[in-house]
Amino acid sequence: MRFLNILPLILALALAVAPVQAADNAGAADKTVRISSTIGPVDAGIIPLLAETFSKQTGIPVTWAKAGTGATLKKAESGDYDMVIVHARKLEDAFIAAGWGIDRRDVMYNDFVILGPKADPAGIRGMKSAGAAFAAIAGAKAPFVTRNDKSGTHVKEMEIWDAAGVTPDGAWYLRYADGAKGNKATTLYANEQQAYTLMDRATWLTLRKDLNLDVLVENDPIMLNLIALIRVNPARFPAIHKDAALKFADWLVGDEAQTIIRDFGVDKYGSPLFFPNSEQWKARHGK
Repeated sequence: MRFLNILPLILALALAVAPVQAADNAGAADKTVRISSTIGPVDAGIIPLLAETFSKQTGIPVTWAKAGTGATLKKAESGDYDMVIVHARKLEDAFIAAGWGIDRRDVMYNDFVILGPKADPAGIRGMKSAGAAFAAIAGAKAPFVTRNDKSGTHVKEMEIWDAAGVTPDGAWYLRYADGAKGNKATTLYANEQQAYTLMDRATWLTLRKDLNLDVLVENDPIMLNLIALIRVNPARFPAIHKDAALKFADWLVGDEAQTIIRDFGVDKYGSPLFFPNSEQWKARHGK
């Protein structure tokens, strides 16, 4: 009988605790940083490493989805992500101007190179101008693989074609059907085709042992590859995880994360895959 008398109290306590547990779980979800990222830094491993380091220190989980920069920015317009990591300034500026993003910050950089067959049928090896090299490739009608997917790599490629004064077209200009899979897949396809392609140096460094392609043109300023973060605009999407995103953004441009970027890949590849580029880092250490 005594058990029956206290049963209502037990039920009341259970009902009182349940909403608190649900709220706690919701709070944990709110602290997750959800990133829509360009593919290269994810496949290279720098985004996973930065995310893991930040999460261990703060207890804030970081998740990511990867796509070319154009698709990355489009996905962020859903409000399902808190931050983007991208590398095509024209697309970035349009994203911010349309009200989707705020607080663009440079995080890191590397550069693009022109890869091609060792035989170099277009004769571009050692050229100083990427535009002149592209013009020579088009003039020779030598096979050239394009991602053709509005990714940051594709946007940069088209910028160089513009500089060359060439509109690429014809059987020699190979539009890779799976370009949206990223730079790794594109480079491997160019290798199969023994074709020229524009590629970021990090992808080249991670794949070079498996390739029968050479770096033929490099170090033209037009091929600089700036990688930036942009936070999704909380005024547009009040439910996004703005506090966690701001905390991660601040950490990414700080000395700890920038040092991780500086040292990443050196022991394995003999050269950095990326270079630190935040305003804070440059103010303290120079470029």
